[in-house]
Amino acid sequence: MNLPKARILCVPAMLALSAGCTTVGPDYVTPPAPAGIEEQPSTDFEAVKETPQVSAEPLPDRWWELYNDPALDALVQAALTANTDLREAAANLERARATTSEARAAADVQTSVSGQAAVGETSNYGLGNPNGVHDTFSLGGDISYEVDVVGRIRRSIEAATASEEAQLAAYDLARITIVAHVVGAYTDACTAGASLAVARHSADVQRQSLALTQRGVEGGLFPRIDLVRSRGLLSQVEASLPGYEAQRRLALYRLAVLTGKAPQDFPAQLATCHTIPSPDRPIPAGDGTALIRRRPDIRQAERQLHAATAQIGIETAALYPTVSLGASAGTTSRTIDGLVSDSAVHFSLGPLISWTFPNTKVARARIAQAQASAKAALARFDGTVLTSLQETESALTQYARDLEENAALRRAQQDSAEALTLQTRMARNGVSSGLDLLDAQRSLVSADQSLAASNAKLAGDRVTIFLALGGGWEHGEEETSSAQD
Repeated sequence: MNLPKARILCVPAMLALSAGCTTVGPDYVTPPAPAGIEEQPSTDFEAVKETPQVSAEPLPDRWWELYNDPALDALVQAALTANTDLREAAANLERARATTSEARAAADVQTSVSGQAAVGETSNYGLGNPNGVHDTFSLGGDISYEVDVVGRIRRSIEAATASEEAQLAAYDLARITIVAHVVGAYTDACTAGASLAVARHSADVQRQSLALTQRGVEGGLFPRIDLVRSRGLLSQVEASLPGYEAQRRLALYRLAVLTGKAPQDFPAQLATCHTIPSPDRPIPAGDGTALIRRRPDIRQAERQLHAATAQIGIETAALYPTVSLGASAGTTSRTIDGLVSDSAVHFSLGPLISWTFPNTKVARARIAQAQASAKAALARFDGTVLTSLQETESALTQYARDLEENAALRRAQQDSAEALTLQTRMARNGVSSGLDLLDAQRSLVSADQSLAASNAKLAGDRVTIFLALGGGWEHGEEETSSAQD
C-alpha cells in the first residue's frame, strides 16, 4: 500500500507554512511607573530626611532579625512552616503551576488509541436473518500535532506562565503579611505586658500615697475627703489592669493560631513578657524605586497585566484557522486473527485544516473584552504602585510624628514624677494640702498611661512600616515546599 503522492506533497507545504508562523495580539512590554515617578530626581522617603530613627539603608532580607530576639525568630519560622493561610497560598501556587504545565502540553504531539468489538446482524427488509449474525473487531490509533500558525498556543502558554508568576507573588505577599502579623502579635503581647507593669507600678505608688493620706487624716493634717479621693484614684488605676491582661491574652491567642497551633497553646514564657521589642538600629527604609521592585503586590499586579495582555492574542487567534499535522492507522476484521492481515489494515497521513467561520461580531466582541480587561489590569497596576508609595510614606510620617509625641510625653512623665516627689515631701512637712498631693498623683498616673500608650503605638508603627515596605526577601523554592508539606 502506497501513500498517495498528493498527500506526500502536502507535508512539506504545511511545514513551510508553519515556518512562517506569526503571533497575533500585542507583545507585552513592562509598563513604566505611573505619575512620572521614574523621572523624579529623588525617590527617597520624606521621613528619611526628617528623623534619625529612619535610614535610607536597604531593607534586609530577614527584617524581623533587626529585633535581635531569638524567641521572635523561632515564632516567625514556626509560622512560615505551619500557618494555614500560607499553606492555602502554596496550594494555589501548585495549582497555577499545574495549569501552566497543561498549557505547555498542548504544544506537544497528541496521541489516541481506540479499540472495539461488536456483534452485528445483516437484516433483510427489516426481518432478522439468523445466518447474517457476525462479529466485528477493530483497532486503531491517531497521532496529531497542531501547527501554531498564529500563536494561539504560544499566547496560552504566555498567559498561563504570567498567571503562575502572579500566584507566586501572591504567595510572597501572604508570607510577608503573616510574618508581619506574627511580629505584631508578639509585639502586642509584650506591649500589653509593659503597660500592665506600668499600671501595677502606678497602683503601688498610689497605695503608698493612700497610706500617707490615711496617716494625715488620722493626724488631723488632711480632711477625710482627701482620703476618699485618694482611694477613688487607686480604684481607677486598678480598673485598668484587667484590660491589659485581656489584651495580652488575646495577642497570645492570635500568635498561637498564626503558628498553626490551638489558641491555648501559646508559648508559656510570653505570658510574662513586659519588654517592648524594638529594632537594634534605625529602620532601614530604602527608597521608592527599591520598594516598587520589592513589593509582591506590585509584582502580582504587573504579572496579571501580562496575562491579560496575552489573553488578547488568544481571543484574536479565534479569527484564524487551526492547522494540524497527523496520521491515523487501524485495522478492521470479522476475526481477531484477521486484524493483522494486509487487507484489514488502513491508514492515512496528511494535514488537517479546520476553520470555523465564527460570528465575527462575537469574536471581535471577545477581543474587545480582553482589551478592556488589559486596560483595567494596567489601571490596577498603576493604582497598586501609587498606593504602595502612599502607604509607606504615611507609615513613615506617622512614625516620625509619634516619635516626637513620645519624646514630649517622656519629658512630661519625668516632670510629673518629680512634681509628685516634691509634693509628697511638702505634704509630709505639712506645708501642702491633700488636694495638691492628689492632683500631683493624678498627673503622674495620667502621664504614665499616656507614655505607655505612646510606646505601644510606636511598636505598632514599626510593624506597619515593615509591612508597607514589603518584607524584603525574594521567594525561595524550599520555603514553598515546606509550606505545602
